[in-house]
Amino acid sequence: MSNFVKRALSGTLFVVLLVGSILWNQYSFGILFALISCFAIHEFHKLTNLDKNVSVNKAFAIGGALVIFASSFLYYAFDIFSTNIFLIYALYLAVVFVAELYRKQAQPIHNWAYFVLGQIYIALPFALLNFILFSWGWQPLILLAVFVCIWVNDTGAYIVGVNFGKHRLFERISPKKSWEGFFGGAIFTLIPAYVFSLFIPELTLWQWIIFAQIIVFFGTFGDLIESLMKRTLNVKDSGDIIPGHGGLLDRFDSMLLAVPAIFVYLQFLIV
Repeated sequence: MSNFVKRALSGTLFVVLLVGSILWNQYSFGILFALISCFAIHEFHKLTNLDKNVSVNKAFAIGGALVIFASSFLYYAFDIFSTNIFLIYALYLAVVFVAELYRKQAQPIHNWAYFVLGQIYIALPFALLNFILFSWGWQPLILLAVFVCIWVNDTGAYIVGVNFGKHRLFERISPKKSWEGFFGGAIFTLIPAYVFSLFIPELTLWQWIIFAQIIVFFGTFGDLIESLMKRTLNVKDSGDIIPGHGGLLDRFDSMLLAVPAIFVYLQFLIV
């Protein structure tokens, strides 16, 4: 019971903090998600560095995540900044690559490869949250919709999977996931899709339904990708920063693949 209470309290606080930062103003969002991005990439490289042949400098990786998030925030939040601001990130990457020459590590290519993987897999999706938030001016409800659809999909998939799941979705990686749960989560997300369509006219109901199903599909595979990583490295959780829930990567794994997909989708709608 004590563990259940701990999970419930930490989970509730996590959701309130996330939702509050998105809805309050652009600065609360920027500060919180910049910090989350940094902690998430720290967790990622804490895991990758378990391999004796890998020794990515976590400070460099955190710096990269912070630079690309800040560049994206400034670009999308303020019209006065041009795309040239992203040149700072390009220069930073070049410096990190050069710095590896002086570290005298046994496998520098591995370090370069895992550093780039972390930037693409962790830092980039967090940076793209800025595009979603500022897709039509400042639109916190659209960004909130991403997380609500993820949470509803997870809940729906769990409820249906536990009660009706018989056919395994990807047993080698996640033995508990089922096709019944997958389709159950997809049906459940039709509810937030309809609700958000009432408040955000920029997207039609059908566009919201597609929005939700994109999150279901890519969010599910985002979860499986992190599960594969943890199984490969033989760890249960990515960290322990959220009591009873594990690390930040455990909470944001679905988002890491869903957000780039939503970014592409919204690009087509905006154009």
